[in-house]
Amino acid sequence: MSYAPGTLIRARGREWVVLPDSSDELLMARPLGGLDEEITGILPAVEAVESASFSLPAPTDRGDFASGRLLRDAARLSTRAAAGPFRSFARIAVEPRPYQLVPLMMGLRLDTVRLLIADDVGIGKTIEAGLVARELLDRGEIQRFAVLCPPHLAEQWQKELSEKFHLDAELVLSGTIQRLERDLPVGVSVFDRYRFVIVSTDFIKSPKRAEDFELRCPEFVIVDEAHGCTLAGGMGRGRQQRFDLIRKIAARPDRHIVLVTATPHSGNEQAFRSLLGLLDEQFFDLPVDIAQEERDPIRRKLARHLVQRRRDDIRHYLATDTSFPKRFDKKPEPSYRFGDEYRALFNDIVAFVREFVADTEGGARRRRVRYWSALALLRCVSSSPAAAAATLRSRAAVDEAPDEDVDEVGRRTVLDQDDVDDVGNLDFSPGSDTEADAASTRRKLLEFARRAEALAGEPDTKLQGAIREVKGLLKDGFQPIVFCRFVDTADYVAKHLRETLGDKVRVESVTGLLPPAEREGRIAALVEGGGQYVLVCTDCLSEGVNLQQHFNAVLHYDLCWNPTRHEQREGRVDRFGQEKREVRVITYYGQDNPIDGVILDVLIRKHKSIKSDLGVTVAVPGSSERIAQTLFEGALFREMTRSGLQQLQLDFSGSGKAQIDEFHAEWEAARDKESVRRSRFAQHAL
Repeated sequence: MSYAPGTLIRARGREWVVLPDSSDELLMARPLGGLDEEITGILPAVEAVESASFSLPAPTDRGDFASGRLLRDAARLSTRAAAGPFRSFARIAVEPRPYQLVPLMMGLRLDTVRLLIADDVGIGKTIEAGLVARELLDRGEIQRFAVLCPPHLAEQWQKELSEKFHLDAELVLSGTIQRLERDLPVGVSVFDRYRFVIVSTDFIKSPKRAEDFELRCPEFVIVDEAHGCTLAGGMGRGRQQRFDLIRKIAARPDRHIVLVTATPHSGNEQAFRSLLGLLDEQFFDLPVDIAQEERDPIRRKLARHLVQRRRDDIRHYLATDTSFPKRFDKKPEPSYRFGDEYRALFNDIVAFVREFVADTEGGARRRRVRYWSALALLRCVSSSPAAAAATLRSRAAVDEAPDEDVDEVGRRTVLDQDDVDDVGNLDFSPGSDTEADAASTRRKLLEFARRAEALAGEPDTKLQGAIREVKGLLKDGFQPIVFCRFVDTADYVAKHLRETLGDKVRVESVTGLLPPAEREGRIAALVEGGGQYVLVCTDCLSEGVNLQQHFNAVLHYDLCWNPTRHEQREGRVDRFGQEKREVRVITYYGQDNPIDGVILDVLIRKHKSIKSDLGVTVAVPGSSERIAQTLFEGALFREMTRSGLQQLQLDFSGSGKAQIDEFHAEWEAARDKESVRRSRFAQHAL
C-alpha cells in the first residue's frame, strides 16, 4: 500500500492522518488535529494526494523567547488528546481537580449518560457538568446541548461555558426570545438554529414552549437546580410543569441527561425518588425500607448514576489536597434591641394585625388575603423602616391574585420558598393595603407608614448595630456582603453605610430590580481598583453568582425563613477558589423581635448544628415555608401575654412546643438518612 496507517498526507489543501482499513484505491483519513466525525474517504485516482511535508525553519522565522514558549505550550496542549484518555483537555481553560473528574469517568462508563451530581455547595458542580458536555462533544457523541436553569443563573452558565470550555451558548429567556425568533424561517425553531442553548426553566415550562422544546430537544441536557423539578406533596403548578417537561425529555432512552443540585433530598422521599426516576424509570419505585440482602444490588445500580460528596470526602483526594476556607460564625450571634419608639410602633402594628386577622367577614378568600397581608407587614416592619413604609403604602400582591392563587402568591412574596423560580423578582415589598379595607384601616396604615419613616437613620438601632459590625469586618481586613430580604431595605442600608463610612469605603446596592447584566456590572465597578468596599444586596445574589474572588464575609441583616437560603448566601464566598483562609459569617437578630427569635431558635441554629455535625446541608423536612406557616399561624396572632406590650413573646408552650419537637425529630431522622446516603455515594473507589 502506498500510504501506511499513521502516514501524514496532504489532500484538499490540508494535512491528514491515514487510518487503518485504507487501501490503494480508498484512503480513510482524519484531518490532522480533527475529530472522528471528520473522517473522510479519499480516492487517489480522482484527487491529488501527496506525502505531507513541512518546511525546515529559516532564519527569518526566528522569534523571541515569549513566542517560542507560546508555540511549545500550544504544541503540548494540542497533543493531549492523542496521549490521554480525555479528548476535551486540549479545549478547556480550567485545570480540573482530580475529584472533579469523577462524574466524567462515571458518565463515560454508561452507554447513555444519566447522572445526578449532588455535591456540596461550592465544590464545583458547574465545572463537573461542563467537563461531561465538552468531552461528549469532542468525541463526536453529541452535536448539540441545552442547559435548563433558573433564569437568574442563565448568564452565569453562559459565562462559565464560554470562559472555561470555549462553548458559546445562546440565552433563551423571556427577554431574548423575540430577538432570537425574529428572522427565523417558517417551521424553524430557535432550538434548530442554535447548537448550544441556555434555557430558562421557568420560561420553557409553559405548555406552548415545552412542546417545541420536546420536539427539538438536543441529545444532551444539563438541568441545574434539579431539586425544583421534583414531585412533592402540595407542589405548585410551576413545579409540576417542570417535572412533566424533564420527564418527557428523559423518556427518550438515548438522550444524555445530567442533573445538578446541592440539595437532592429535602426530607421528602417522594420528591427524592422522583428526582432519581428522571435518571431511570425503575428508580421511581425505589423502596424506602428494603432488607439488607436486597439493598446492595439497588445501591450498586444507583451508584453508577449518583455522585454525592461532602467537602471532607474530597479535601484529600488521590494525593491531591484541595483547600477550602474555614467558616467562622461569630458567637454569640450579634443582636440589637428595638429603640423605644420602634418598639412602640412594632407592638402597635402587632395589635392591629391580630385584630385585622381576627375579622372573619368577607369569606374564605378575604380571610386569606388579610392573613398574608398581615404577615407581610410584620416581616417588613422587622426588616427596616423603609420596607415597612413601602409595604404600608402599597397594595398587597395577594389582593391582586386570582382566588385559587392567593396562597401561592402569598408564599412566594412573603416566605422564603425552596422553589427555584426567579428569586430576583421576589425581593420587593409585598404590600399590605387591600381594596376591601375600610377607610379607617387605610388611615391606620398611612399613620403607621409616617411613623416608620420618622424612625429612619439614628433611631433605628438595628441599622446602627449593623454599621458597627460592618466597621469591625472592614477593620479586620474583610470585604463583606450584607444580605437583606427586601429591595427597600437594601437601598436603605446602603445609603446609610455610604453616609457613615465616607469616601474611603465604596458601597453598592444590588437588587432584583436590576437585570442580571447590570448586577454584574455594578459588582465589577465596585471591586475595580481594590481597596475597601461593601456590597449590600438581596437574595437575587444568593444563588449561582460566584463572589469568592472579591468578598470573604457575609452579614445576614435580615434572617431568612428558610435556612437553606442562609446556606446559599454564605456559599457565595465559602467555596473553592476563595483566597482567604477564613471567611466570616454574622447572623444578626433582634433580641426583642419575636419573629427573629422563632426563626433563629427553631430553624437556623438547628440547621447550623446539623451541618456542623454532618459536614453538609440537610434540607428542612417537607419545606421551611410549611414550618414557618405552622409556627406563626399557631402563635403569632394569639392574645398578648400577661407581660404586656413591652415584653411581647411568642408563646410556644403546649401544642406549639410539641409541634417544634416533632419537627426537630423529623429533621434528625433526615440527618441520619443523609449521613448514610453520603457515605454510600461518595465514589471513593474512583
